[in-house]
Amino acid sequence: MTDPRTTVVVITHNRRPELLRTLAELAALPEEPPVTVTDNGSTDGTAEAVARRHPDVRLLRPGRNLGAVGRNLAVRDVRTPYVAFCDDDSWWSPGSLAGAADLLDRHPALGSVTARIIVEPDGTDDPIVRELRESPVPGPPWLPGPALGSFLAAATVLRTGAFRAAGGFHPRLWLGGEEELLAADLAADGWWLTYADHLTVHHQASAVRDATLRRTHGIRNTLWFTWLRRPARSALRRTLHLARTVPRDTASLRAFAEAAAALPWVLRERRVLPDEVESRLRLLEPAQRTSTARRYTG
Repeated sequence: MTDPRTTVVVITHNRRPELLRTLAELAALPEEPPVTVTDNGSTDGTAEAVARRHPDVRLLRPGRNLGAVGRNLAVRDVRTPYVAFCDDDSWWSPGSLAGAADLLDRHPALGSVTARIIVEPDGTDDPIVRELRESPVPGPPWLPGPALGSFLAAATVLRTGAFRAAGGFHPRLWLGGEEELLAADLAADGWWLTYADHLTVHHQASAVRDATLRRTHGIRNTLWFTWLRRPARSALRRTLHLARTVPRDTASLRAFAEAAAALPWVLRERRVLPDEVESRLRLLEPAQRTSTARRYTG
């Protein structure tokens, strides 16, 4: 069941064992997808191990940690109509890449398909899955699943052309909630985002992560996205909610300080979303306020 429609892109940084496991899982897929790895400046022998054990993998070595922009770098050379992202500690299930490509083939206004995320080794649903299934965003009748306001890069297949036209992941956001800005820009370009429960990605979280830094970036990037794209009233409402609910500690203070320091850039780059896209984001706010999957902890 080889399938030439989708390239898998993985970014990694100093997670050699996890990446090698992911590449072994991808190599065993019946679709036999081409795979590109961007090694974001690893110092643990990651690139050498990939070159030795997986010579068919396209390996990019920018020499520094580009964060999510490592995906942009990889997509520049993608020749397939669709690109699937996964992290170095996650992998796609057999048949899911082909299933996502089928949906994108069938629906020309569909920009991305997000799969169900299974947490390993327990085999349970990620807490975000329920929110994806129960998304309140209204979609057109033809949409094959719930309409989404954003996506999770580690579990999503996108149209390569739509990704490029929207500019990919913004370099300033680096990592941590970087998908929200791109998702909104895709929607503003007219693309619909959907969730497909019959497609799956497995995620076994790496122990090699700085949860506090990721939380700082997540808060900061949420603020930046809100200020860059939401109308004034919505931006104020979400900013105040974050200020009231994030942990009152140094990491949160740093996040707000970094966000505020970039206000001149935000004002230069600010581009408010079309009303129809903004209305979808407003419908997501109650779920965001009660979400157990979006708590800024760590």
